[in-house]
Amino acid sequence: MTDTQVENLNIASQQTLITPGELKAKLPLSDAARETVAKGRQAVQDILDRKDHRIFIVIGPCSIHDLKAAKEYAERLKVLADKVSDTLVLVLRVYFEKPRTTVGWKGLINDPYINDTFKIEDGLHIARQLLLDVAELGLPAATEALDPITPQYMQDLIAWSAIGARTTESQTHREMSSGLSSPVGFKNGTDGSLEVAVNAMLSVQHPHRFLGIDNDGRVALTTTKGNQYGHVVLRGGGGKPNYDSVSIALAEQELVKAKVSTNIMVDCSHANSNKDPSLQTLVMDNASNQILEGNESIIGLMVESHLHFGSQKITPNLDDLEYGVSITDGCISWETTEEAVLKMADKLRDVLPKRMS
Repeated sequence: MTDTQVENLNIASQQTLITPGELKAKLPLSDAARETVAKGRQAVQDILDRKDHRIFIVIGPCSIHDLKAAKEYAERLKVLADKVSDTLVLVLRVYFEKPRTTVGWKGLINDPYINDTFKIEDGLHIARQLLLDVAELGLPAATEALDPITPQYMQDLIAWSAIGARTTESQTHREMSSGLSSPVGFKNGTDGSLEVAVNAMLSVQHPHRFLGIDNDGRVALTTTKGNQYGHVVLRGGGGKPNYDSVSIALAEQELVKAKVSTNIMVDCSHANSNKDPSLQTLVMDNASNQILEGNESIIGLMVESHLHFGSQKITPNLDDLEYGVSITDGCISWETTEEAVLKMADKLRDVLPKRMS
């Protein structure tokens, strides 16, 4: 018998991680957190079912890298959420994983110390603890479901999930989404086309069978029931926005033709703001005006917002990072966020109940 090695030729090492069940036992869901998650999901589902006249806004940092800043932002957002709760449902954007075209920081779960040590088990603990803290504040949370294994560790704390433009076309992510416990938004393709999101919505409604892991971390045949709360997220693409009234109308036509949900969420960032965070408030205002003018399909927005405006590069000395400033995509400041959200609530307070009829 030859000793020629034919497997794991490019694997440097493997490390066994804590199982989802073990992590949940160490950081269990409190009664308060469970109630927040359940109420948050129900609110989003009722909006998608048109049983609730409000608009939901997934809002917060592009990515989480500083726990202190994230908690301060969450505390401020909870106060704002209570002020506008008659008109808007605010869901904290808590993104732990970042898709990368080539290389770069992959997010708090993968590299929690931002130093290429990839202490993923630490990242899982840190991420789950933050989600617990946020839920116990009474604030529902949203995240991007990027790695197909991660939801087993976190999904019980998530009220809404996103599938990004790079992964909406992925069969793996469509199948995974069919089993997510939360409503899920599919972004249009990076070229601006809606076809991949429509196909994802058609797929996610149905049961699927695929390889996954169970609560004990064992490889398992996973059979899903199908997720009836998939919807499209328009984020622009191909260098062009798609939040204007003409683009919204064309999207509605495509969704009707495909016989899928005509619920539309507008991502105020990415190509819709030409990657200029300061333009996000203009997108928010435009969406509000469309609703005032009779639009019935816009049910939500996504906004990238942090304590302070803009973004910053990761520095070799992390102590040099500016507090409350994104290290990925640029964000609007808290002051701008508060002003824009209050303005939107005031604009839509009287008109939204009329959409129910």
